[in-house]
Amino acid sequence: MRLVIAEKPGVARSIAAVLKSAERRDGYLQGRDYLVSWCVGHLMELADADAYDPRYAKWKHEDLPILPGRWRYVVPKDRKKQLDILRDLMARRDVDGIVCATDAGREGELIFRHVYTHCGCQKPVQRLWISSLEESAIAAGFQSLKDGAAYDNLYQAALCRSQADWLVGINATRLFSVLYRRTLNVGRVMTPTLAMIVQREADIAAFKKEPFYTVELDCGGFTASGEKLKDEKAAQSVRAVCHGQAATVTAMERKEKAEKPPRLYDLTALQREANRLLGFTAQQTLDYAQALYEKMLVTYPRTDSRYLTEDMAAGLPALVSSAASLLPFAAGLPLPVDAAQVIDNAKVTDHHAIIPTMKCADTDPASLPAGERGILTLIAARLLCAVGEQHRYSETTVTLACQGYSFTTKGKTVLQRGWQAAEQAFKATLIQKPEEKEAAALPELAEGQVFDNVTAKLREGFTSPPKHFTEDTLLAAMETAGAEDLSDDAERKGLGTPATRAAILEKLVKTGFVERNAAKKTTYLLPTQTGAALVAVLPETIKSPALTAEWEGKLKQVERGTLPPSDFMAGIAAMTRDLVQTYEADRNAAALFPSDREAVGACPRCNASVVEGKKGFTCENPHCRFALWKDSRFFAAKRKELTRKIVAALLKDGRAALTGCYSEKTGKTYNAVAVLDDTGGKYVNFKLEFGEGKKHG
Repeated sequence: MRLVIAEKPGVARSIAAVLKSAERRDGYLQGRDYLVSWCVGHLMELADADAYDPRYAKWKHEDLPILPGRWRYVVPKDRKKQLDILRDLMARRDVDGIVCATDAGREGELIFRHVYTHCGCQKPVQRLWISSLEESAIAAGFQSLKDGAAYDNLYQAALCRSQADWLVGINATRLFSVLYRRTLNVGRVMTPTLAMIVQREADIAAFKKEPFYTVELDCGGFTASGEKLKDEKAAQSVRAVCHGQAATVTAMERKEKAEKPPRLYDLTALQREANRLLGFTAQQTLDYAQALYEKMLVTYPRTDSRYLTEDMAAGLPALVSSAASLLPFAAGLPLPVDAAQVIDNAKVTDHHAIIPTMKCADTDPASLPAGERGILTLIAARLLCAVGEQHRYSETTVTLACQGYSFTTKGKTVLQRGWQAAEQAFKATLIQKPEEKEAAALPELAEGQVFDNVTAKLREGFTSPPKHFTEDTLLAAMETAGAEDLSDDAERKGLGTPATRAAILEKLVKTGFVERNAAKKTTYLLPTQTGAALVAVLPETIKSPALTAEWEGKLKQVERGTLPPSDFMAGIAAMTRDLVQTYEADRNAAALFPSDREAVGACPRCNASVVEGKKGFTCENPHCRFALWKDSRFFAAKRKELTRKIVAALLKDGRAALTGCYSEKTGKTYNAVAVLDDTGGKYVNFKLEFGEGKKHG
C-alpha cells in the first residue's frame, strides 16, 4: 500500500476518487491500494529567533546578526493533529512507499519535504507532477510517477528561499526597528517592491509638465495634424497662415499589417488583466484561480509559462469548443484553432499556461461565485483568442501641404477581424469597458487632391507625468525588475515569482507601507508616509530591485543544480552581516518617523518607544510584548500608583525610588527602590531593594 500526501483536503479528495480510495477516516481516505492524506498548507514553520536563544526575545542591536547554525522548526498548535496523523500513516507497516502529491512547484515540494524529514520517514518517495485535477490528468500522472530524488534541487531552492527570507526579515526588521524605535518590517522582496512604488511617486512629484501646441486642419471628412511645437507664438503663426487656405495631398502610403493573437495566460498576465478589466487585486485573482483549479475547471494557476506542450495539440479543438460553450458572446463566432501558435515545449518548464479544462462543458457558470466566474471567463476567452486567426488591417498614412507646412493623418481599414472578434465581443460584456482609441477609416483620397478653405485650429496639450502604479502595472514592473542590467540573452529574473507576488502586495498594505487609493474607477497603490520614510533610510543593498532580482535568478540556478545551496545562503548571510555592521541610523529619524504620542522612554526589549495608554505603558512595536500595566499587582499591593514619572525612571535606569509603600504584614509604610526585572516573558517582574540599614516594614 502507498501513502499519497496532497497539499489540501480538496485536492486529496479529487485524487482519492481516481484511486478509488474514498473510505473516510480521521485525517485521511483509504482504499485497497492507497491511503490519501493531506498537509493543510505548511504544517511546519521556521521557529522564531528566541527558539535559538532566550535572549532573542528582546530586540537588541548587539545581538545582531542572528545567523542560525542549525535551523529549527515549530508546528502550529492547530496543525499538530494532522502532522501526527501523517507520522502514524508513514510508520504503518503496510505502507511501503510515499507519493508526494503536494502542489507541483517550489513551495509544494517544501511543504512535503518538511513533513517527510520531521517524521523521520525513510520510505521511498515518488512524485506526482500534474497541471490539472481532472480525472484523466490525475490518472495519467499516476502512470508516470517520477523518483522523488529528481526534485531534490527544487526542494533545495525552496529551502534557500524560506531561510533567506527569514535571515533578511528577522535581522533587517530588528535592525531598523531598534534604530528608529518603531516597527519597520523589511523583506527580501517586499522592500524593493516598496522602493519602486516610492520612486514612482517621487518621479511624479518631480515632474514638471510642459505645454506643447499642435495645429490641426479640418478638411471636412477628416483632420490632419502638424508637428508639436513648444513655442505658442510660432504655433499661432502657423495657424493664422493656414486658416482658410488650401491643403494639398502630397503623399499617400498604404501598408497591410497583421497583429498576432495574444499569448495564453501565465499567473502574472492573468492577474494583470483581471486587475485592469475586472478590478480584482492580485491576491483575489490567485484565490479565484486556485478555487477553480480545485474544482477541476482550470489548470494549475501558479505557472510562469504562456505556452502548451506538443502532446496537448490534438485535444485543443475539443477544448476550444468546450470553452466557447461557457461564453454566450461566442455564439456565432468562427472558432478556428491554430495550435502551433500556443505550442512550444522549450518555453514550458514546471507547468504549462493556464487554460480551462474539458469539465467546463458540464459547468453552469451561473452556479459559480461572481469572482470565480469572472476569472473563468477571462481564461476561456483568452484561449479562444490565442488559437484564433491573425487580425489583419491596412493602415494608410496621408501627408498634406498647406502654405509650406506639413500635416499628416492616419486611417485604418480592417481586412480580417480574426482573434479580435472574440476579444471585442468579450469586452462588450464588461460593466466597465476599457478605453481604447482606434484610428477610423479615411475617405477616398488621391495624391494631388486639394481641399479649399480648410479650418485651422490650435490645440494645446501638456507632457504627461509617469502614472501611479496599479496592481496591473506594478506586477509588470516586478516581473521585469533589474532587466536593464542584464544581457539580452539572460534569463528573466524579476522580483519574486508569479506565485508569491500577490502575497507581497498584500503584506505591503497590511504593514501600513502602502495603501490602495481609488480614483476615477481605478485603484492605485500609493506609499504611506511611513513607507516613503523607510525607503529613504534604507541602504541600496536592501531596497535595490536589481540586486533582489539577481538573488531570484540565483534561486533558479539552485533549482537547476548549477549553484550549490550553500553558496546562495553564504551570499545572503554575508549581505546580512555587512548590513548590521555598517549601517548607521539617519540623523533625521525624528522628522522621518514622527509619532503621534509622546514617548515615555525606550523599550528595554526592542528600543522602540514606550507610550502611555488608558490601561498602561506599552511598546509601540506590535511585535514586542513589553508592557507595564497600571493595575499591576506589585504596585497595587503596596498601594502605589504606577505613574508616568515612575515608568520613565524604570525605562531609563531600570529602577525607581518609591516612598510610602504600604506593608500588608505590618500595616506600616516604608521607602524602597523598585527594580525592573524583565526576563522577556509575557509579564514584566519587579524586585524591591532597600537602602543600607533599612528593613521592609
